[in-house]
Amino acid sequence: MKPAFWFALRKTLPPRSKLIVGSCSFLLPLLIWCLVSYVPFIWHPKIQITSPGDVEYFQNGMLVDAADFVSESDNQRQLGKILPQGVPANPVYLPAPHQVALAFYTAFSTEPKQRDGLWLHESLWHSIQVIFWGFMISSLLGVPLGILCGTYPALARLFEPFTEFFRYLPAPAFGALAVAILGIYDGPKIAVIVIGTFFQQVLIISNTTRKLDFALLEASMTLGARGIKLLTHVVIPGILPDLYRDQRILLGWAWTYLIVAELIGSSSGITLFITQQARYTNFANVYAAIMMIGIIGLGTDLLLSILEKHLFPWERAANRD
Repeated sequence: MKPAFWFALRKTLPPRSKLIVGSCSFLLPLLIWCLVSYVPFIWHPKIQITSPGDVEYFQNGMLVDAADFVSESDNQRQLGKILPQGVPANPVYLPAPHQVALAFYTAFSTEPKQRDGLWLHESLWHSIQVIFWGFMISSLLGVPLGILCGTYPALARLFEPFTEFFRYLPAPAFGALAVAILGIYDGPKIAVIVIGTFFQQVLIISNTTRKLDFALLEASMTLGARGIKLLTHVVIPGILPDLYRDQRILLGWAWTYLIVAELIGSSSGITLFITQQARYTNFANVYAAIMMIGIIGLGTDLLLSILEKHLFPWERAANRD
Protein backbone atom coordinates (compact mmCIF):
# COMPACT_ATOMS: atom_id res chain seq x y z
CA MET A 1 0.00 0.00 0.00
CA LYS A 2 1.27 3.45 -0.93
CA PRO A 3 1.94 6.04 1.84
CA ALA A 4 -0.88 8.18 0.48
CA PHE A 5 -3.29 5.35 1.29
CA TRP A 6 -2.74 5.77 5.05
CA PHE A 7 -3.12 9.56 5.07
CA ALA A 8 -6.00 10.08 2.64
CA LEU A 9 -8.44 12.55 4.19
CA ARG A 10 -11.97 11.21 4.69
CA LYS A 11 -11.68 8.84 1.77
CA THR A 12 -13.92 5.77 1.86
CA LEU A 13 -11.87 2.59 1.66
CA PRO A 14 -12.74 -0.06 -0.93
CA PRO A 15 -14.45 -3.11 0.65
CA ARG A 16 -11.37 -5.32 0.23
CA SER A 17 -9.00 -2.76 1.77
CA LYS A 18 -11.45 -2.17 4.61
CA LEU A 19 -11.50 -5.92 5.35
CA ILE A 20 -7.70 -6.22 5.24
CA VAL A 21 -7.03 -3.19 7.43
CA GLY A 22 -9.78 -4.19 9.87
CA SER A 23 -8.29 -7.69 10.15
CA CYS A 24 -4.86 -6.24 10.89
CA SER A 25 -6.39 -4.41 13.85
CA PHE A 26 -6.70 -7.83 15.54
CA LEU A 27 -3.84 -9.68 13.85
CA LEU A 28 -1.12 -7.22 14.91
CA PRO A 29 -1.76 -7.55 18.68
CA LEU A 30 -2.07 -11.32 18.21
CA LEU A 31 1.28 -11.36 16.40
CA ILE A 32 2.95 -9.47 19.26
CA TRP A 33 1.41 -11.88 21.76
CA CYS A 34 2.69 -14.87 19.76
CA LEU A 35 6.18 -13.41 19.52
CA VAL A 36 6.33 -12.80 23.27
CA SER A 37 4.98 -16.29 23.97
CA TYR A 38 6.84 -18.45 21.48
CA VAL A 39 10.16 -16.70 20.69
CA PRO A 40 12.47 -17.33 23.69
CA PHE A 41 14.93 -14.46 23.17
CA ILE A 42 12.21 -11.72 23.11
CA TRP A 43 10.86 -11.92 26.67
CA HIS A 44 11.11 -15.10 28.76
CA PRO A 45 12.23 -14.02 32.25
CA LYS A 46 11.51 -17.41 33.82
CA ILE A 47 13.01 -20.88 33.42
CA GLN A 48 10.72 -23.90 33.46
CA ILE A 49 12.49 -26.82 35.11
CA THR A 50 12.61 -29.96 32.97
CA SER A 51 15.10 -31.79 35.20
CA PRO A 52 15.88 -30.61 38.76
CA GLY A 53 19.33 -32.21 38.88
CA ASP A 54 20.69 -32.12 42.44
CA VAL A 55 18.93 -28.89 43.41
CA GLU A 56 16.68 -29.95 46.26
CA TYR A 57 13.88 -27.40 45.91
CA PHE A 58 13.62 -27.59 42.10
CA GLN A 59 10.75 -29.67 40.74
CA ASN A 60 9.72 -30.67 37.21
CA GLY A 61 7.52 -27.96 35.66
CA MET A 62 8.48 -25.39 38.29
CA LEU A 63 9.03 -21.78 37.15
CA VAL A 64 12.06 -19.97 38.61
CA ASP A 65 13.73 -16.67 37.83
CA ALA A 66 16.43 -16.94 35.21
CA ALA A 67 18.97 -15.38 37.60
CA ASP A 68 18.17 -17.97 40.32
CA PHE A 69 18.48 -20.80 37.78
CA VAL A 70 21.91 -19.57 36.66
CA SER A 71 23.04 -19.16 40.27
CA GLU A 72 21.96 -22.66 41.24
CA SER A 73 23.55 -24.13 38.12
CA ASP A 74 26.87 -22.46 38.99
CA ASN A 75 26.68 -23.79 42.56
CA GLN A 76 26.02 -27.33 41.38
CA ARG A 77 28.83 -27.10 38.82
CA GLN A 78 31.32 -26.04 41.49
CA LEU A 79 30.22 -28.91 43.72
CA GLY A 80 30.51 -31.40 40.86
CA LYS A 81 26.84 -32.37 41.09
CA ILE A 82 24.16 -32.94 38.44
CA LEU A 83 23.11 -29.67 36.83
CA PRO A 84 19.45 -28.69 36.55
CA GLN A 85 17.90 -28.43 33.10
CA GLY A 86 15.24 -25.99 31.96
CA VAL A 87 13.79 -24.05 29.07
CA PRO A 88 12.98 -20.31 28.84
CA ALA A 89 9.39 -19.54 29.84
CA ASN A 90 7.05 -16.70 30.58
CA PRO A 91 5.44 -16.09 34.00
CA VAL A 92 2.35 -18.09 34.86
CA TYR A 93 0.16 -14.99 34.47
CA LEU A 94 1.03 -14.75 30.75
CA PRO A 95 -0.35 -17.88 29.06
CA ALA A 96 0.35 -18.52 25.40
CA PRO A 97 -2.39 -17.98 22.78
CA HIS A 98 -2.99 -21.71 22.32
CA GLN A 99 -3.55 -22.12 26.07
CA VAL A 100 -6.16 -19.35 26.07
CA ALA A 101 -7.79 -20.82 22.96
CA LEU A 102 -8.05 -24.19 24.75
CA ALA A 103 -9.50 -22.42 27.79
CA PHE A 104 -12.38 -21.13 25.64
CA TYR A 105 -13.51 -24.75 25.38
CA THR A 106 -12.54 -26.08 28.80
CA ALA A 107 -14.07 -23.10 30.65
CA PHE A 108 -17.49 -24.05 29.26
CA SER A 109 -17.02 -27.81 29.68
CA THR A 110 -15.40 -27.88 33.15
CA GLU A 111 -17.75 -28.25 36.10
CA PRO A 112 -17.45 -25.57 38.83
CA LYS A 113 -15.22 -26.58 41.74
CA GLN A 114 -17.67 -25.19 44.29
CA ARG A 115 -20.87 -27.15 44.88
CA ASP A 116 -22.96 -23.99 44.53
CA GLY A 117 -20.81 -22.51 41.76
CA LEU A 118 -22.14 -21.53 38.34
CA TRP A 119 -21.03 -22.74 34.94
CA LEU A 120 -19.38 -20.12 32.78
CA HIS A 121 -22.39 -19.76 30.47
CA GLU A 122 -24.59 -19.20 33.54
CA SER A 123 -22.20 -16.52 34.81
CA LEU A 124 -22.18 -14.82 31.42
CA TRP A 125 -25.97 -14.83 31.21
CA HIS A 126 -26.21 -13.28 34.67
CA SER A 127 -23.80 -10.49 33.67
CA ILE A 128 -25.75 -9.82 30.48
CA GLN A 129 -28.94 -9.41 32.52
CA VAL A 130 -27.22 -6.90 34.83
CA ILE A 131 -26.00 -4.92 31.82
CA PHE A 132 -29.43 -5.05 30.16
CA TRP A 133 -31.41 -3.77 33.14
CA GLY A 134 -28.82 -1.15 34.11
CA PHE A 135 -28.63 0.31 30.62
CA MET A 136 -32.40 0.05 30.08
CA ILE A 137 -33.18 2.04 33.24
CA SER A 138 -30.48 4.58 32.38
CA SER A 139 -31.88 5.01 28.85
CA LEU A 140 -35.50 5.33 29.97
CA LEU A 141 -34.46 8.29 32.12
CA GLY A 142 -31.51 9.75 30.27
CA VAL A 143 -32.74 9.78 26.66
CA PRO A 144 -35.91 11.85 27.24
CA LEU A 145 -34.09 14.26 29.54
CA GLY A 146 -31.25 14.66 27.06
CA ILE A 147 -33.67 15.42 24.22
CA LEU A 148 -35.52 17.99 26.34
CA CYS A 149 -32.28 19.70 27.39
CA GLY A 150 -31.07 19.81 23.80
CA THR A 151 -34.36 21.33 22.61
CA TYR A 152 -35.17 23.83 25.36
CA PRO A 153 -32.32 26.06 26.65
CA ALA A 154 -34.12 26.78 29.94
CA LEU A 155 -34.26 23.06 30.79
CA ALA A 156 -30.63 22.68 29.77
CA ARG A 157 -29.67 25.49 32.13
CA LEU A 158 -31.67 23.85 34.90
CA PHE A 159 -30.34 20.28 34.61
CA GLU A 160 -26.97 20.35 32.86
CA PRO A 161 -24.81 22.17 35.46
CA PHE A 162 -25.60 19.55 38.10
CA THR A 163 -25.24 16.77 35.52
CA GLU A 164 -21.82 18.11 34.55
CA PHE A 165 -20.82 18.07 38.21
CA PHE A 166 -22.20 14.61 38.92
CA ARG A 167 -20.62 12.90 35.92
CA TYR A 168 -17.16 13.46 37.42
CA LEU A 169 -18.08 11.49 40.55
CA PRO A 170 -16.93 7.86 40.18
CA ALA A 171 -19.92 5.53 40.07
CA PRO A 172 -18.22 2.78 42.18
CA ALA A 173 -17.94 5.29 45.05
CA PHE A 174 -21.69 4.88 45.51
CA GLY A 175 -21.34 1.10 45.91
CA ALA A 176 -21.55 1.03 49.71
CA LEU A 177 -24.56 3.35 49.68
CA ALA A 178 -26.24 1.23 47.02
CA VAL A 179 -25.70 -1.92 49.09
CA ALA A 180 -27.16 -0.24 52.18
CA ILE A 181 -30.28 0.79 50.25
CA LEU A 182 -30.76 -2.05 47.75
CA GLY A 183 -29.20 -5.07 49.45
CA ILE A 184 -26.24 -7.23 48.47
CA TYR A 185 -27.55 -8.89 45.32
CA ASP A 186 -28.19 -7.44 41.84
CA GLY A 187 -29.76 -4.14 42.90
CA PRO A 188 -26.55 -2.24 43.70
CA LYS A 189 -24.80 -3.66 40.61
CA ILE A 190 -27.54 -2.34 38.35
CA ALA A 191 -27.47 0.96 40.23
CA VAL A 192 -23.75 1.43 39.57
CA ILE A 193 -24.27 0.91 35.83
CA VAL A 194 -27.18 3.35 35.87
CA ILE A 195 -25.12 6.00 37.68
CA GLY A 196 -22.15 5.40 35.38
CA THR A 197 -24.14 5.90 32.16
CA PHE A 198 -27.14 8.11 32.97
CA PHE A 199 -25.33 11.44 33.37
CA GLN A 200 -23.19 10.79 30.31
CA GLN A 201 -26.34 10.02 28.33
CA VAL A 202 -28.00 13.28 29.25
CA LEU A 203 -25.04 15.38 28.13
CA ILE A 204 -24.22 13.45 24.95
CA ILE A 205 -27.82 13.24 23.76
CA SER A 206 -28.51 16.90 24.55
CA ASN A 207 -25.46 17.84 22.49
CA THR A 208 -26.67 15.59 19.64
CA THR A 209 -30.09 17.23 19.78
CA ARG A 210 -28.57 20.71 19.49
CA LYS A 211 -26.94 19.71 16.20
CA LEU A 212 -30.34 19.36 14.54
CA ASP A 213 -30.71 21.97 11.79
CA PHE A 214 -32.61 24.87 13.35
CA ALA A 215 -34.19 25.62 9.98
CA LEU A 216 -36.23 22.43 10.38
CA LEU A 217 -37.53 23.64 13.73
CA GLU A 218 -38.41 27.06 12.33
CA ALA A 219 -40.23 25.53 9.37
CA SER A 220 -42.21 23.14 11.55
CA MET A 221 -43.19 25.91 14.00
CA THR A 222 -44.30 28.05 11.05
CA LEU A 223 -46.58 25.18 10.06
CA GLY A 224 -48.04 25.05 13.57
CA ALA A 225 -45.97 22.37 15.36
CA ARG A 226 -45.65 23.03 19.07
CA GLY A 227 -44.85 21.18 22.29
CA ILE A 228 -45.13 17.39 22.16
CA LYS A 229 -45.93 17.42 18.46
CA LEU A 230 -42.71 19.30 17.74
CA LEU A 231 -40.70 16.76 19.69
CA THR A 232 -42.34 13.62 18.29
CA HIS A 233 -42.69 14.75 14.66
CA VAL A 234 -39.55 16.83 14.12
CA VAL A 235 -36.89 16.61 16.84
CA ILE A 236 -36.85 12.87 17.54
CA PRO A 237 -37.07 11.76 13.86
CA GLY A 238 -34.40 14.30 12.98
CA ILE A 239 -31.86 13.04 15.51
CA LEU A 240 -32.81 9.34 15.50
CA PRO A 241 -29.80 8.00 13.51
CA ASP A 242 -27.33 9.97 15.64
CA LEU A 243 -29.21 9.03 18.80
CA TYR A 244 -28.93 5.36 17.82
CA ARG A 245 -25.16 5.70 17.35
CA ASP A 246 -24.82 7.49 20.68
CA GLN A 247 -26.55 4.59 22.40
CA ARG A 248 -24.18 2.11 20.78
CA ILE A 249 -21.23 3.98 22.25
CA LEU A 250 -22.87 4.37 25.66
CA LEU A 251 -23.65 0.65 25.78
CA GLY A 252 -19.90 0.05 25.56
CA TRP A 253 -19.44 2.27 28.61
CA ALA A 254 -21.95 0.14 30.49
CA TRP A 255 -19.79 -2.93 29.83
CA THR A 256 -16.74 -1.15 31.26
CA TYR A 257 -18.58 -0.71 34.57
CA LEU A 258 -19.57 -4.38 34.74
CA ILE A 259 -16.50 -5.77 36.55
CA VAL A 260 -16.57 -3.09 39.26
CA ALA A 261 -20.35 -3.36 39.61
CA GLU A 262 -20.28 -7.13 40.12
CA LEU A 263 -17.75 -6.82 42.94
CA ILE A 264 -20.23 -4.77 44.97
CA GLY A 265 -22.20 -6.73 47.53
CA SER A 266 -22.05 -10.44 46.76
CA SER A 267 -19.73 -11.15 43.83
CA SER A 268 -21.56 -12.65 40.88
CA GLY A 269 -21.57 -13.17 37.14
CA ILE A 270 -18.47 -13.29 34.99
CA THR A 271 -16.55 -11.29 37.62
CA LEU A 272 -16.99 -14.08 40.17
CA PHE A 273 -15.68 -16.58 37.60
CA ILE A 274 -12.63 -14.40 36.87
CA THR A 275 -11.74 -13.88 40.54
CA GLN A 276 -12.12 -17.60 41.30
CA GLN A 277 -9.93 -18.62 38.37
CA ALA A 278 -7.29 -16.05 39.36
CA ARG A 279 -7.35 -17.42 42.91
CA TYR A 280 -6.52 -20.89 41.55
CA THR A 281 -3.90 -19.38 39.16
CA ASN A 282 -5.86 -20.55 36.11
CA PHE A 283 -4.82 -17.45 34.19
CA ALA A 284 -5.68 -18.97 30.80
CA ASN A 285 -9.31 -19.09 31.98
CA VAL A 286 -9.03 -15.49 33.23
CA TYR A 287 -7.84 -14.29 29.82
CA ALA A 288 -10.51 -16.36 28.09
CA ALA A 289 -13.27 -14.87 30.26
CA ILE A 290 -12.01 -11.31 29.70
CA MET A 291 -11.90 -11.91 25.95
CA MET A 292 -15.42 -13.33 26.06
CA ILE A 293 -16.63 -10.01 27.44
CA GLY A 294 -14.94 -8.25 24.54
CA ILE A 295 -16.37 -10.71 22.01
CA ILE A 296 -19.91 -10.32 23.37
CA GLY A 297 -19.57 -6.52 23.43
CA LEU A 298 -18.10 -6.33 19.92
CA GLY A 299 -20.62 -8.85 18.59
CA THR A 300 -23.49 -6.81 20.03
CA ASP A 301 -22.10 -3.64 18.48
CA LEU A 302 -21.72 -5.32 15.06
CA LEU A 303 -25.31 -6.57 15.21
CA LEU A 304 -26.50 -3.08 16.11
CA SER A 305 -24.42 -1.68 13.24
CA ILE A 306 -26.05 -4.08 10.77
CA LEU A 307 -29.47 -3.26 12.18
CA GLU A 308 -28.72 0.45 11.78
CA LYS A 309 -28.36 0.04 8.01
CA HIS A 310 -31.88 -1.40 7.83
CA LEU A 311 -33.44 1.07 10.26
CA PHE A 312 -32.00 4.19 8.59
CA PRO A 313 -31.47 3.41 4.89
CA TRP A 314 -31.59 7.12 3.99
CA GLU A 315 -28.38 7.67 5.97
CA ARG A 316 -26.57 5.16 3.76
CA ALA A 317 -27.89 6.84 0.62
CA ALA A 318 -26.78 10.26 1.90
CA ASN A 319 -23.26 8.97 2.62
CA ARG A 320 -22.98 7.60 -0.92
CA ASP A 321 -23.94 10.99 -2.31
